[in-house]
Amino acid sequence: MRFLARALAVLAAALLSAQPALAQSVLRDAETEAFLDDIAAPLIAAAGLEPANVDIVLLNDSSVNAFVAGGQAIYVHSGLIEEADTAAEIQGVIAHELGHITGGHVIRYGEGVKQATGISLLTLLAGVGAALAGAGDAAMGIMAAGQQAALGKFLAFSRAQESSADLAGASYLSKAGISGRGSLDFFGKLLNMEYRAGYNQDEEAGFYRTHPMSSDRIETLRAVYEADPAWQKPDNPDWQRRFERVRGKLKGYILPPGRTLQAYPESDRTIPALYARAYAFHRQAHVDKAIAATDALLAAVPGDPYFLELKGQILLESGRPAEALGPLRAASEATRSEPLIAALLGHALIATEDPAHFTEAEQVLRTAVARDRYNPFAWYQLGVVYEARGDTPRARLASAEQQVMSRRYELALRSAQAAEAGLPTGTPDWLRAQDIAMEARALLEQQCEREREGNCKAR
Repeated sequence: MRFLARALAVLAAALLSAQPALAQSVLRDAETEAFLDDIAAPLIAAAGLEPANVDIVLLNDSSVNAFVAGGQAIYVHSGLIEEADTAAEIQGVIAHELGHITGGHVIRYGEGVKQATGISLLTLLAGVGAALAGAGDAAMGIMAAGQQAALGKFLAFSRAQESSADLAGASYLSKAGISGRGSLDFFGKLLNMEYRAGYNQDEEAGFYRTHPMSSDRIETLRAVYEADPAWQKPDNPDWQRRFERVRGKLKGYILPPGRTLQAYPESDRTIPALYARAYAFHRQAHVDKAIAATDALLAAVPGDPYFLELKGQILLESGRPAEALGPLRAASEATRSEPLIAALLGHALIATEDPAHFTEAEQVLRTAVARDRYNPFAWYQLGVVYEARGDTPRARLASAEQQVMSRRYELALRSAQAAEAGLPTGTPDWLRAQDIAMEARALLEQQCEREREGNCKAR
């Protein structure tokens, strides 16, 4: 789902150059990722895809948005979760984005661009011809009309894709036995946002939209959803409980602490409120209040791994790593070494500065990166362990892994080359260093080409 303000920019970018899919930062959280994976799994299966192959990625962006950008990945903005009231609303959005994936809309995006480009080029040539003939005003009029026609062609193509994704998403909700009420509720929110933003619900205002009007979408989908056997099915209470927890911690992490404490006053003793305040207090450096809120959470749900993780995080980031080890070990054990939690445990072990903990730290971190290679923080910590143990080549290899994921391609290339030079030839680590060097070199060349810097050459 993309908004009107970006329509012209999207078309211009598509016509002029390839743009990176992601400009926002990715938010990683074990509990949130588990929740999104679980509520998406039945929808992914209904779409005929394999849940293990579809990624739900959370982006730190306050706008109410979600999109696909190629492959089988759905990107969800944090603002969408903040705006939603139920897990079913999030499922409605995921179902819609799955419709884009199964419809191949990102791949077919070029068809709409090609049609628009053809119109633009023809009108550009006509305008140049008029200018050469001395009709300057006519030339400007021709080119302006051509640009509007091109935009209209592109937006009509985009709206057709959105309508197709709406209906596909409705079918996936139906196959999964999930009511479409959440989907309609979310479209209602979008409709209210359009009114608040001053968008008129008429045909002329709708010309410049990438999406059908929300009122039209609601009317079309309501007939589909109300005829579905799942329409009256109640929402899953466990998913809703988990959603409220995730939304509370997300707000506590992202919003200014003052806003969090207004939204979740201390009189509110629910779990989402305690969760949000624990993060807000921690960000304000009120360690005692943050720990008290976390202890209240653990009193309500003893042994909850995510509450234990939060307590360990607060202690660690407050300069008390030795005290953080207990809750973090318990959290890691309860989640069977969930990679993000294991990486935090590894960090705490290193932060104690006790060499006796380094063997455990290496084991924990190697397990974390083996299960989730796309974790630059874990790779960095593993590099620290290797360096402390005098294993410089593997420290350089771990740095290369972290640097290439952080888009620091030149540093990644240097680190990979240094690792390759110091590792035994033919070993798996030596081969991995070669792979990273080739990947970093290729990405560096692409980056230089995009920036069009003639003096930028990959080594």
